[in-house]
Amino acid sequence: MNDMVQRLLSGDIRAAGRIMRIIDDRGPEARTLLKEIYPHGGRAYVIGVTGAPGVGKSTLVDRMVDHLRKDGKTVGVLAVDPTSPFSGGAILGDRVRMQRHSTDDGVFIRSIATRGHFGGLSQSTRSMIDVLDAMGKDVIIVETVGVGQDEVEVAAAAHTTIITVIPGMGDEIQAIKAGILEVGDVFVVNKCDREGADQTRRELEMMLDMEGRIQRDSGWRPRIVKTNALTDFGIDTLLEETDRHRHYLFHENDERLNRYLSTKHRSELMDLVKAEILERLMAPIEANGELSDIIRDLMKRKTDPYSVCDRLLQKHCGL
Repeated sequence: MNDMVQRLLSGDIRAAGRIMRIIDDRGPEARTLLKEIYPHGGRAYVIGVTGAPGVGKSTLVDRMVDHLRKDGKTVGVLAVDPTSPFSGGAILGDRVRMQRHSTDDGVFIRSIATRGHFGGLSQSTRSMIDVLDAMGKDVIIVETVGVGQDEVEVAAAAHTTIITVIPGMGDEIQAIKAGILEVGDVFVVNKCDREGADQTRRELEMMLDMEGRIQRDSGWRPRIVKTNALTDFGIDTLLEETDRHRHYLFHENDERLNRYLSTKHRSELMDLVKAEILERLMAPIEANGELSDIIRDLMKRKTDPYSVCDRLLQKHCGL
């Protein structure tokens, strides 16, 4: 076994950071490392936290880490941020909001750039979940970038998905859109000291009743929790509801758990296959200058992207 993987399995923070850097940079040894790491995962509980920008996700996650550590659980946090157009790195750096945990060996926090991936989670993020899992973290929290309705991919990677909204900014309208409503297991009305918090909660309750989610999930009705992360209000209740969903998933509904696992592994496999096919197909085309000629013809409307796609697949893949 690779020495770096051995150190990771023993909980070495530096090994974890080094492996994550290799994964994020798409280093040549990344796949070999991940192949060795994968069999050692499957034990951590993964919580996804999503919602529109400005709803207080980072502060909420910070408070959740506090409470989980008081319960004796080790925690890994992956904070997905927009990509800097200059450095290619994470532009917001949500770790700044969680600096007080930096000296706690039981907490590992990393900011990850989306690198143009608009679905909320890149393949690097999924791989880093596996790294933290193999490292031995009890709970892994994935805080997504906050792009709104498109951000539903987190549900394929997390056991429990928390949707965060706040009163008064139209977030309740965003939250009731079908995609977001369907992936939420727990809804949080954060900054509940603001006017309209009760109204937002009632609207969410009404939409859940109309949407019929409880029937499809064979008994689980998404919970709605009011919180104020700044004052630590409601965080205990939020984690109680999260733990209740965990119990439901693992002890009350095998069908739901199997559906989650099937969706998770299918999504990961499909993304890996698509990325590998794209890399193997496009790398030689770009290297020999063929791609530049194709782009030039497309710009001049001498051809269309559909015909080019068919030709490339036929020529290079035999499809």
